[in-house]
Amino acid sequence: MTLNDAERQSRVPHADQCIIRRLIERGATEHPERLFARFASCEPDWSYAELRRRVVRTANALRHLGVGQGDRVLCWLPNGPDALRLWLGLNYLGAVYVPLNPAFKGAVLEHVIRLSDARLIILHTSLAASLPPTARATLMRAVLIGNSDNATLDANFFLPANALDGAEETTPALENEIAPWDPPAIIFTSGTTGPSKGVLTSYAHLWATVTHSPCQIGHEDRMLQYLPLFHIAGMAPVCQALVNGGSIAVLEQFRTSTFWRDVLKTGATDASIMGTVASFLLGLPRTEDERNTPLRRLLVSPLTDETRALAERIGAQYHTWFNMTEVSRPIISGINPTKNGTCGRPRAGVQVRIVDEHDCEVPAGTIGELIVRTDAPWAMNSGYFNDPAATAQAWRNGWFHTGDAFKVDPEGDYSFVDRIKDSIRRRGENVSSFEVEREVLTYPGIRACAAVGVPSQYGDQDVLIVLEPQEGSAIDPNALIEFLLARTAHYMIPRYVRILGALPRTPTFRIRKNVLRDDGVTGDTWDRDAAGFSVRRHDVPKQ
Repeated sequence: MTLNDAERQSRVPHADQCIIRRLIERGATEHPERLFARFASCEPDWSYAELRRRVVRTANALRHLGVGQGDRVLCWLPNGPDALRLWLGLNYLGAVYVPLNPAFKGAVLEHVIRLSDARLIILHTSLAASLPPTARATLMRAVLIGNSDNATLDANFFLPANALDGAEETTPALENEIAPWDPPAIIFTSGTTGPSKGVLTSYAHLWATVTHSPCQIGHEDRMLQYLPLFHIAGMAPVCQALVNGGSIAVLEQFRTSTFWRDVLKTGATDASIMGTVASFLLGLPRTEDERNTPLRRLLVSPLTDETRALAERIGAQYHTWFNMTEVSRPIISGINPTKNGTCGRPRAGVQVRIVDEHDCEVPAGTIGELIVRTDAPWAMNSGYFNDPAATAQAWRNGWFHTGDAFKVDPEGDYSFVDRIKDSIRRRGENVSSFEVEREVLTYPGIRACAAVGVPSQYGDQDVLIVLEPQEGSAIDPNALIEFLLARTAHYMIPRYVRILGALPRTPTFRIRKNVLRDDGVTGDTWDRDAAGFSVRRHDVPKQ
């Protein structure tokens, strides 16, 4: 039976299309010698046959450690071949991959370990000392990856890396067939606006995310994989390669100084570029590696002058989009969009609305919260693991609430405005931190900016901007405020300006605004009121 587009968008994908175990088997059978992964490190290439061999051996080693179908296993590892084979090995067994950010520590780490209900953790030896003693209350065993002196560690709890070096290449049997609605992973949110939540994915959810990318890679394409494997942005290139029979170029992490050399070395043709990354790369002088880059398509987010300039500088096509771990690329753009801030338009198979606090739809041009649902079941998250209250709150009234403020223009293009929790309330006006940042970044010499609200003596909040200058640049706050006065509404003009050598960031290059909010007005912060800088009389609070 032939399905039309509408029918295709409303159905769960077949198991052969989305189950990672089946995709690995298909690749090893249909094109065993085709390249699957090329590493910027000295690790040899993996063909699809080699991928299967490594994954099956790892799966058997995990099985001998007692891992079974449906079990959750924590993986606390940096990017690289080990993280890749362990994720896919767990899914090959039908187990659930639960990756952790290597930057987690203290109470955050205790929270996610406890929430996961896992009994086994696989971690890099460099992180062993950071494992909280309370973890022993829930975890039965830990396996160490990497070389170091582990003589001081409890051998009854910590196993060496060779516990995962299984030589057995027979295909492990499954108790039950893996289904499209089964969970391959629990992905923890960054926790920048509250405690980290574990997003429960399904195979159908991952499939919907990668098959609705505006850039689809074929067997001749190679997607750059430099974002961490504890994040959907890092997992997506791997899944997309498996679904389409393409390949990935694996960087252990993003390094500005070696980026173009690594891209050339690995032959990457496609890449996701975040705004901060574009800024870093545009700050480099042009080299032969950049001029000869094989990159020809970019996914950029957000769409700014800088991300567009980077694409134009290397002669690449570009698209933009909106996504978060919980959804599946509901909004995507066409080729080479020009409206700064746009995310594109709703893709086929999704419904989106912009609503007020009561879930009532607001008129075009009005800012509200973006909510989403899909025609196909299982095409978005299956809730937050072990957190029914957060799940009910996010999924109220049958729609998933993104927590993002959006607006739609008369042409039907959707634009991100701010995180709802990042918006600033000043003198009765709602201020978009995103819009403040956009204007500030047009001032020469600024590499990155974060706008946050801080308590005001008059109630509500004042606007604090924290700046990261470009190398060799000095920012004069007085001149910056004068510049902004001609470009933006008076109530958006920052009161406070703080300058840092580098803004705190997550491994996916998002600025950690919660840290800046907690820091507040520090001793090195410039205050325009204290400096006697008057914006205008409307800035005086009403008596």
